[in-house]
Amino acid sequence: MRAVRTHDRDAAMDSLVVEEAPYPYAGEGDVVVRVRAACFTPDELAWPATWVDRAGRDRAPVIPGHELSGEVAEVAVGTTGLSVGQRVVGLTDWNRDGTLAEYTAVEARNLAPLPAGIDHVQAAALPMPGLTAWQGLFVHGRLEAGQSVLVHGAGGGVGMAATQLARDAGARVLGTGREGSRDRVLELGAEVFIDLGQPAWEEAVGRVDLVFDAIGGEVLDRSAAVLRPGGTLVTIAQPPTVRPEDGRAMYFIVEPNRDHLLEVISRHREGRLRPLVGAVHPLDRAPEAFRAKKGTVGKTVVQVA
Repeated sequence: MRAVRTHDRDAAMDSLVVEEAPYPYAGEGDVVVRVRAACFTPDELAWPATWVDRAGRDRAPVIPGHELSGEVAEVAVGTTGLSVGQRVVGLTDWNRDGTLAEYTAVEARNLAPLPAGIDHVQAAALPMPGLTAWQGLFVHGRLEAGQSVLVHGAGGGVGMAATQLARDAGARVLGTGREGSRDRVLELGAEVFIDLGQPAWEEAVGRVDLVFDAIGGEVLDRSAAVLRPGGTLVTIAQPPTVRPEDGRAMYFIVEPNRDHLLEVISRHREGRLRPLVGAVHPLDRAPEAFRAKKGTVGKTVVQVA
């Protein structure tokens, strides 16, 4: 099969190529998916898990990418819940070859059925931002209707998903980011947009029940001060070093979860959540797309088949 692979951990970007790779092996609990569309995270080649298996052994060369939409091509012995030919979407785990390939082996539990009316390109852009936003808001943040949430980086992929999901849940949403994303963030449901370029942005925020941070650094450090007593600070950027006096603060990494993904897909199908798709490239151009992704708007989707 054809796949994007990188051979050198020290020069991961430079060694990205499209080449022939072995057809994936499906173990118990796995399915092989024929990939129709896939996405990647720009910094995943720097993740330690990209380069080792679950036992810590080197597994170069590696196939990057963790988001996919496609059809089940093969079901391993002992795997239940999915069938050959079924449309699926999912987020794969970090220690296995990824989705920038014609076929990939995935644990069945990491996939959800994809309704017929959803396009593969749109579907591939959902898992990472959708699951990250869902888990940050509702699993770790415990957001409820009527509460207020401050979304840092509301103009990015995860921030936009968080803005839509929080608004849909009946929360009051305040979004922050660069001034150029103001209109987009307000259109997606934020009641207020705050430009982080202004020196005292905390004054414009006031007090909120939840902070969802996708930026980190000084923005994260200053966010503890805007929480109401008993509030929660959730970040995907880095472990927080400044904690609220009366509240919780936590850092988390998104995890594949079928139930959460089904919630995300349901809202997309009903028009309540839309991903931000940027450029769409064929598999042959995936290495160039990977190298050019940093700083671009929207999810870059690789259309494989």
